[in-house]
Amino acid sequence: MKQAEKIFSKDWLTIDPNQEVDKIVQWIRDTIHNQLHRRGAVLGISGGIDSSVVLALCVKALGPKNVVGLMLPETESSPDSADLASLLATQLGIETITENISDTLAGAGCYNRRDEAIRSFIPEFTPEWKSKITLPGSLLDDQTLNVFYLTAVAPQGTEIRKRIPPKAFAQIVAASNFKQRVRMSMLYYHAERLNYAVVGTANKNEHGLGFFVKHGDGGVDLQPILHLFKSQVYQLAEVLNIPDEICKRTPTSDTYSAGSSQEEFFFRLPFDILDLIWLGYEEKIPAQQVADALGLQEEQVERVMEDIQRKQRTTEYLRNPSFNLISINSQP
Repeated sequence: MKQAEKIFSKDWLTIDPNQEVDKIVQWIRDTIHNQLHRRGAVLGISGGIDSSVVLALCVKALGPKNVVGLMLPETESSPDSADLASLLATQLGIETITENISDTLAGAGCYNRRDEAIRSFIPEFTPEWKSKITLPGSLLDDQTLNVFYLTAVAPQGTEIRKRIPPKAFAQIVAASNFKQRVRMSMLYYHAERLNYAVVGTANKNEHGLGFFVKHGDGGVDLQPILHLFKSQVYQLAEVLNIPDEICKRTPTSDTYSAGSSQEEFFFRLPFDILDLIWLGYEEKIPAQQVADALGLQEEQVERVMEDIQRKQRTTEYLRNPSFNLISINSQP
């Protein structure tokens, strides 16, 4: 909602969490029962804040007997994911199913194809090593572009960090994306078996800036928190009684064996700062006003706004539906 009559401040991100929960719960119930004509909900649970909030919302909307949480670990998953997901599932009283997808990923060549690409610029890399992808440091500190680096960690702890060549980067990402696409296939297996809907857990940050896999974690039946900034998801978590262990956990994609936070892998800023700058950008607030509200320099805010524009532009294809001749031929 346009707030030009007010002085821009951090309060602009504050929502009424109880009212928002009620609105989303009603929407989930109506969408699943009346639009999709399904009996319940299936969603992947990872112990992260987003899947935890969506799980709690689904339980409020449908009741615990009509919600199934899938834990989908693989060889490189953090053990914390299953532990925290189980903690919340027990608290909410839902059924959980664990499907280890390691064999499926290995059969598709996920790990081998990725490691082959890494060895093209780090020849000593072997399956015993761990790896992660990161971007340069905070957008507030420098003007570097979104150039990806790979950190390879040897079994004895030695690290090698190198900029990823474009061809290798494309293969690493393509291979790693098997993980999200296999998980989605498993979610739909159980959803179709139960006549349930697959519920997505993406927030506005992930969807709006392209931090998701097309036909992977982006391929779902409904997205209850797609309109909420990450910092607003935390506001819902408080009134939904999400355990502190989950709320305090550093957000991670849990994709790379060496572990990397969402901030260092993609967003390059803490969410409370990113979200407010993004909101100011959407509301066409001058960069200097946003900077004043955050105690930053105008050029820092402008740098972040430019990064938001760049990410939105370069990932637009992820949010677009498939092109087809029907839509072309129907144009006047």
